[in-house]
Amino acid sequence: MSTYVYGITASSRPSLSSAVGGVGDPPSPVRVLKQGELAALVSDAPEGLRPKRKELLAHSNVLAEAGAAGCVLPMRFGSIAPDDDAVTSVLAERAEHYKERLTALDGKVEYNIKASHAEEAVLHRVLSENPEIRAITEANRQAGGGTYEERLRLGEMVVAAVKAQEAEDATDVQHTLEPAADAVSVGPDSSGWLANVSFLVDREGVETFLAAVEQLRKGHPHLDLRVNGPLPPYSFVDPGPAEPAGTMTGAESVEE
Repeated sequence: MSTYVYGITASSRPSLSSAVGGVGDPPSPVRVLKQGELAALVSDAPEGLRPKRKELLAHSNVLAEAGAAGCVLPMRFGSIAPDDDAVTSVLAERAEHYKERLTALDGKVEYNIKASHAEEAVLHRVLSENPEIRAITEANRQAGGGTYEERLRLGEMVVAAVKAQEAEDATDVQHTLEPAADAVSVGPDSSGWLANVSFLVDREGVETFLAAVEQLRKGHPHLDLRVNGPLPPYSFVDPGPAEPAGTMTGAESVEE
C-alpha cells in the first residue's frame, strides 16, 4: 500500500498520541518512520483521496499536534510515496538538507497575505490622483455621457490606471511587511488577487508582524487584505535536490 506523508521531523521527538488520526475514512493511524536523526510522520494512503475539508483538517491536525513539540517540515496535502521504504530512502538521501531546514525553520511560522482591491475605493483613489481622468469624466458628464468613443477612451484610461495601481500596491505589500519577516516567498499569480505573498516569521516576532499588517491596512484603505496564519512553513521547506521519479510526490497542492 502507498504511504501518505505529513511531514518530516527529528527522530528524537516524542511520538504522537495514538488519538491523533490521519486522512481517510475511518482516519488512518499515524506512524513514525525513523531513519538516523530524521523521522517522517506517515499513514497508509487511502484510495481516491480528495482535498475535502475533512481530509485537509486531518492533514493540518497531524502537523499541528507534531509541531507543538518542535519543528516539523510540512508536506503539502496529497504527498504520497510508493511505500515506507521509499520514504526512509529519501530521508537517508537528503539527510543533510532536511537537517539544515529543520534548524533554519525551528521556532518559525508562515503567514500568507493575499491582497485585492476594494472596487469603489480604488476607483475613487484613481479619480482623485489622475487629473486627466477627472477632467474627461466631468466633460462626459456635462455632455450627457459623451460619445461612444469618449466613453471608450475613458474606460481604457481607468483600466490602465487601476492596473498601474495594482502593480504599485503589490510592491507596497511586500516591501511594507518584509522587514518584519525572516524570509519571503511570492506565490503563484491567481485571479482575484493583486498580491499573494508568504512570510516566514519568528514566533517571538508575530506581534510585530501583525502590527505591520495593521499599519498596511491603515495606509492603504483601498486594499482588502486576507491574513492566513500562523501556518506550518509550507512555502519555505524547499524540496532540495531532484528526487527519483515517484518517490514522494504531492498529488494535490492545496492551501489550508
